Amino acid sequence: MTPLHLAHHTVSCCAGDGLAALRAALRNGTSGLRPHRIEGLGIDTWIGEVPGLDDAALPASMAGFDCRNNRLARRGLAADGFEDAIRSRIARHGARRVGIVLGTSTSGILSTELAYRQRPPEDGPLPAGLNYPGSHSTYSLADFVRSWLAIEGPACVVSTACSSSAKAYAAAARLIHAGLIDAALVGGVDSLCFTTLHGFASLELTSPEPCRPYDAARSGISIGEAAAFGLLERASDSLDADALLLLGYGESSDAYHMSSPHPEGLGARLAMEGALALAGLSPADIDYINLHGTATHNNDAAEGCAVAGLFGNRVAASSTKGITGHTLGAAGALEISVSAVALTDGLVPGSVHTRSPDPGIPIDYVLTSRNAPLRHVMSNSFGFGGSNCSVIIGRAG
Repeated sequence: MTPLHLAHHTVSCCAGDGLAALRAALRNGTSGLRPHRIEGLGIDTWIGEVPGLDDAALPASMAGFDCRNNRLARRGLAADGFEDAIRSRIARHGARRVGIVLGTSTSGILSTELAYRQRPPEDGPLPAGLNYPGSHSTYSLADFVRSWLAIEGPACVVSTACSSSAKAYAAAARLIHAGLIDAALVGGVDSLCFTTLHGFASLELTSPEPCRPYDAARSGISIGEAAAFGLLERASDSLDADALLLLGYGESSDAYHMSSPHPEGLGARLAMEGALALAGLSPADIDYINLHGTATHNNDAAEGCAVAGLFGNRVAASSTKGITGHTLGAAGALEISVSAVALTDGLVPGSVHTRSPDPGIPIDYVLTSRNAPLRHVMSNSFGFGGSNCSVIIGRAG
């Protein structure tokens, strides 16, 4: 495909707001995971919580969108001058030529969960203040961002579990290549809620300690929350060598099981092969893989099998979820930003909390961050139901 310029990107997660905080956490191996303090949760687990959201209501003019997820979205948009970058593209191209493609898994469902707690126990009505379209609705996220920034181009939300915001990058690229828009605000936002915490606990996938991706003794995930955004546009001829490009993406569907990956990682391998083919690259061209690496036994084993089969053990690979937690629908966009920082800084991130890599997964798994020249990086995001997406970004020169 014709490469697209990743002209700007930013994140807000439990490691902090903005790229400086993310960069420091990656280089120093600092984790944002903590034991949960959620009243009434009843689960022994660690989470990646973004502080201060409970006290950061949206302005009165946006009250119809007020929920934890949209508060987190606003927090992310405010970091690293990202809003200014979007507004400059609106001024350049016109509001109708800028699109929005975002990913989420549960959007503002927490608002509905809390509303049911306030509901009278015997068939009473839900509280009058509950605004389903502005909070719980999956589209609420794109609708809020569209209204906040006065964008008038196409706007949509991808909800394919943990691959959502990686697939948002792929969908945005198609919109640009089809000539429907000139620039895209792309990314993902997912926030903590009871549905995901209890849902993963019911599957016996949450860990009572910080997650340990690819560890021989891994015991499950640590759920986090994040807002991660990127600005995609056509690449100009004047880009310098350090400019970041979206080079390719690959998508697949296992259709194997509702919540478990194919044990041999067949769908994962198809996604990685598709990304390489679209980018016109071979496995030997990839310098680092940011793994999906959730720290569940089946997920890491299946992904590791696919990576080993395609790349052998010659490519440095790691999961950074020990720093951020698994941010579900935001994970793809968050880890594309991690990959972008790795490229910009020449840094292979280590796997925080992992102690002894699983000897049954024969890949070059990196425990401690190290400097290395990087040209092409792959980021993997694999979701429930076998919805897979791999994205490749690289430096222009």
